[in-house]
Amino acid sequence: MDWKSLPAFLAVARSGSLRAGAEQIEGTHATVRRQIEGLEAQLGTTLFRRNAAGLTLTPAGRRLLPQALEAEAALLKGFSAVKGLDREASGRIRLSVDPMTAHYLLAPALAEFATLYPEIQIELKLSYFIDSIEKDETDVSIRHVVKVDEDAVGRKLFPLSIGVFASREYIDRQLPEAGPKGKGLTWIGYGDVPELQAMIDASPFPHARVRHTVQDPQMHLHLARHGAGMAFVANWVTTVFPEMQRVPGTDLDQRRSTWILLHGDLRRVRRARLLVDYLSAALLEKRADFIGK
Repeated sequence: MDWKSLPAFLAVARSGSLRAGAEQIEGTHATVRRQIEGLEAQLGTTLFRRNAAGLTLTPAGRRLLPQALEAEAALLKGFSAVKGLDREASGRIRLSVDPMTAHYLLAPALAEFATLYPEIQIELKLSYFIDSIEKDETDVSIRHVVKVDEDAVGRKLFPLSIGVFASREYIDRQLPEAGPKGKGLTWIGYGDVPELQAMIDASPFPHARVRHTVQDPQMHLHLARHGAGMAFVANWVTTVFPEMQRVPGTDLDQRRSTWILLHGDLRRVRRARLLVDYLSAALLEKRADFIGK
């Protein structure tokens, strides 16, 4: 069936004339007449009867009318739903995440999301500092923290395991030669950071030398990969860089958890929910890598 004929049929049925029907659907008199005649030819019956008052429905036309109205309602409902999705699945959303997670874990998921929702623009901020949701510095935030102090809608995904890692070459070369409590081994450090020193003191290697001062955690990873020493990094790095290995005799610290947080005002905004759901699913696929053994 030529579905373009249905609006013409309904317009003429409602108005009682070809000219008035054409005005309703913003068409021409000739186009509406041609569509009505084409529909009658397809159905093999006459739908309208001409009289002094204009055009009235024949019994066949009256039989078709309820089905045509139902079809129109279904189409309008479908159009409205699609338009609504287009409006809601568009616009800007601000995402804050640390560079390590973004570079090595989220980039593929964000690229896929951008393909699925081309009208959503992601404003991505990479920082090891925590952007405040309460102060409207970001809309969505992925964090690896012990606890969340902000008033935000949050999903606690899984524990984040942090451990002592080094390259396999460094472990094979240096560990057998190490003295008591790690003497002779090397830590990659941040400088005068009490939290890091406390972690070193609690490790099996408190006498290892903190030889380097590097402020960038990603550089810690790369230096460790190339044999510069030991570093505290997340367990998942071994899935991206197989040359990295947890140093034997060390345990994983699981005090932190990975959270995805959303500004409370955006919980009913479709583009924000879409992004949160998509990133949650992408990270949950890597749950075993984050937790470790």
